[in-house]
This record gives sequence, structure tokens and C-alpha cells, in this order.
Amino acid sequence: MKKLVLALSLVLSSSFAFAGPVVIGNPGGADALSAAEAKKLFLGKLKKLPNGASPEVIEYEDGNPLRAAFHDAVTGKSESQLQAYWAKLVFTGKANPPNTVGSAAAAISQVSSNPAAVAYVDEADVTGDVKVLFKP
Repeated sequence: MKKLVLALSLVLSSSFAFAGPVVIGNPGGADALSAAEAKKLFLGKLKKLPNGASPEVIEYEDGNPLRAAFHDAVTGKSESQLQAYWAKLVFTGKANPPNTVGSAAAAISQVSSNPAAVAYVDEADVTGDVKVLFKP
């Protein structure tokens, strides 16, 4: 019983640790995204951004709580569903998975230096080096 209470308290505390994920882009690059475009983008189905550029998608590593929160809100896929989804696309040669980073600082750094890069971060981590393209 104590383990169950501890597990529930950890889950609840981790769910409140984020202000909420937002999709970010380079200020000189992508324009605002719709919910459908954001979903397609992070599932490898959107080949061109609204401004015509080919996107470079940046994703958090497996197991990151923000990754789980983002995909729950935007793509509707769990961690295991995402892994299976990308494994199938890679195996069939239809797509390669996004580049991964381990922190918001790394995501912001890559997005701020590449006009085609798109990532997501916690809204509290957004800096003036990037712009918000979509907020679920």
C-alpha cells in the first residue's frame, strides 16, 4: 500500500512540474502551426512547414517526462506507442526518427541556430532566442 501511495504521489508531483509543452521555432524560420500540423510534424508526416521549409524536428530522449506530456497532448501517443511507431517507419524505410536532445537548453540552442529546426520545450523555458509556434 505504501508503494502505491508513493507511486501516485510521484506521478502527481511530476505532472505539475511543467507549465506545459509548447512547440518552438527559430524567429527567422517557421510560422505558427495548427494542431494538425504539429501532430503531423512530430509524427514525421509533415514534410514542409507552412513557410515552405523542410523541417528539422528535434525531440526529447525516451523516458523524458516532458516528451510523454507533449505526445499525450499533441499526438495522442504513449511512450511505447511512439517507440513502436518509429520502429515501423524506420524498418520500412519511410522515415527516420527525429534528432534527440536531453534538455531544454539543448533544444533551444539547436532551434535558435537553425531556421528549419522545430522542437518543443516547457513553456517556462522559452527564451527570446526562439518563438512559440504552437501551444496545445
